[in-house]
This record gives sequence, structure tokens and C-alpha cells, in this order.
Amino acid sequence: MMLTAEQLLAAQKANVETLFGLTTKAFEGVEKLIELNVTASRAALAEAADTAQSVLNVKDAQELLALQAALFQPLAEKTAAYSRHLYDITSSAGAEFGKAFEGQVADAQKKFLAVVDNAAKNAPAGSETAVAVFKSAVAAGNNALESVQKAVKQAADVAEANFNAVANTAVNAAKAPAKAKRA
Repeated sequence: MMLTAEQLLAAQKANVETLFGLTTKAFEGVEKLIELNVTASRAALAEAADTAQSVLNVKDAQELLALQAALFQPLAEKTAAYSRHLYDITSSAGAEFGKAFEGQVADAQKKFLAVVDNAAKNAPAGSETAVAVFKSAVAAGNNALESVQKAVKQAADVAEANFNAVANTAVNAAKAPAKAKRA
């Protein structure tokens, strides 16, 4: 099967569109990261000013210890929230790239199978066994690729669940001393 100039041009155009689409998604992810960091920095600066003012108003050591204990719980919660936002942004961008990759792979597989089918139709008599072996190898390769994609998806799901569990544990651990001091 010979590729025509139109087919090559169409393939190149599709590749350029995919590249620009992924570049746009990458910039959107960077914009979200910048926005998250600016927001977090602005909040940290405001909290630092409030904390400095509170420290200046402390009258004794016990009040200073109470102020210090009161600062740790919100810090853990804010750190966990920041980490969740960061994880959401990066996983969303990764998912977009993954979808694009899977689409490109599926398209390439279809085209390759069309070439194999066309070659099988035009194969000389007596080469049926070789064609069947080749088709079997291609099918096995496709199955292996699908298995890898499923394993990667499962690993990402497990990583996300573990991340959420660790973040929740950290927040709960920070809450425990604050509750104990109140009691």
C-alpha cells in the first residue's frame, strides 16, 4: 500500500494539531500552577503578618505556647489542601496527555492493521501461514500494549488513593494535639 501525498499531508496536519493541542493543555496546567502558587503565597504573607502581630501581643509564655499550638493545625490542613490542588492539576494534565497518547496509538494501530490486511490480500499463494503468524504477533503486541495501559491506570488509581490517605492522616494527626490541649 503506497501512501499518497494527500495522506501524508493529512497525517502531518493531524500531528501538528495534536502537538498544538497538547502545548495548549501544558500551558493551561502551568497557568493553574502559577495561580495556585500566587494564591498560596498571598495567603502565607497575610498569615505571616497576622502571626507577627499576634506574637507581638503575647503577654506570657503560656499564651505564646497556646498561640504556637493553634498555628500548627491550620498549617497542616493548608499544606494538605495545597498538595491536593497540586496533585489535581498535575494528574489532570497527565490525563490529557494520556488520552492524546492513547488516541495516537489507536490510530496508528488501525493504520498498521490496514497495511497488514492489504499486504495479506496481495500476498503470493502459499504464504498464508506466514501472514497468519504475522497477524498473530501483531495481535499479541496490541494485547500487551492494552495490558500495560490498564496496569498504568490501576497504578495511578492506587497512587491517588494512597496520596489521599496520607493527606487525611496528616491532617488528622495535626488535629489530635489541638483537641488534646482543649480537653
